[in-house]
Amino acid sequence: MTAMPPTFLDVDGTSIAVRHAKGAAPGIVWLGGYKSDMLGTKAQTLSDWTEKEGRAFLRHDYSGHGESGGAFADGTISTWLAQSLAVFGRFTQGRQILVGSSMGAWIALRMVQELRKAGDSNVAGLVLLAPAPDFTAELVEPALTKAQKRALAEKGFFEEPSDYSTEPYIYTNALIEDGRNNLVMTGPIDTHCPVHILQGLADADVPASHALKLVGLLPSDDVTLSLIPEGDHRLSRPQDLDMLVRSVDAMARKGN
Repeated sequence: MTAMPPTFLDVDGTSIAVRHAKGAAPGIVWLGGYKSDMLGTKAQTLSDWTEKEGRAFLRHDYSGHGESGGAFADGTISTWLAQSLAVFGRFTQGRQILVGSSMGAWIALRMVQELRKAGDSNVAGLVLLAPAPDFTAELVEPALTKAQKRALAEKGFFEEPSDYSTEPYIYTNALIEDGRNNLVMTGPIDTHCPVHILQGLADADVPASHALKLVGLLPSDDVTLSLIPEGDHRLSRPQDLDMLVRSVDAMARKGN
């Protein structure tokens, strides 16, 4: 089935592609991962499920991703966070559940912080898949090779082959430096809402130890951690998608 064309929202001069379906609250807000787009398997699965349920669903592409404008290499966590907040503010009404995949989990946690700061308490829950908050500082920087450090110093970026795309991942100095300004795993994280984390134990990109560290920083009475024995970073097998839908459904029913 061909997806309907997106609508576009101008955020600081960049055209951000958005797909929004109105429906019951709490609505579902999808936040994708690094170099992924809103037409991926998990986002589309949630789109189909929310349509069937009559529940509101919102998704967008960050700048440099999918159908949005801008260059991928110009993006930072702050840039993509600002775009996500702008989309959230423009298209949502009432209570919402943020569903963040990989880097999208970092964006979701930062969104909660910024929304709370602005007096907005409309986040009813978080469902985080293979969460990668602080990945620039926690996962990328400690593993930098001499060649990568040299590339960052001389060119301002380095490239890595991607298992998920024909195009390489690009990591820039700006991304890494800006990441340090958005760290969330430096102390207790009070989300003021329930959190459900889905983590594959066969994840080669974000180790399960990262999810366990995150759990340790969240209020334990509101956190569920589901470890998936053979789940990889994508969590896109039929059984993974079923668990995603069941997790979001349970969170939505709790938030009604």
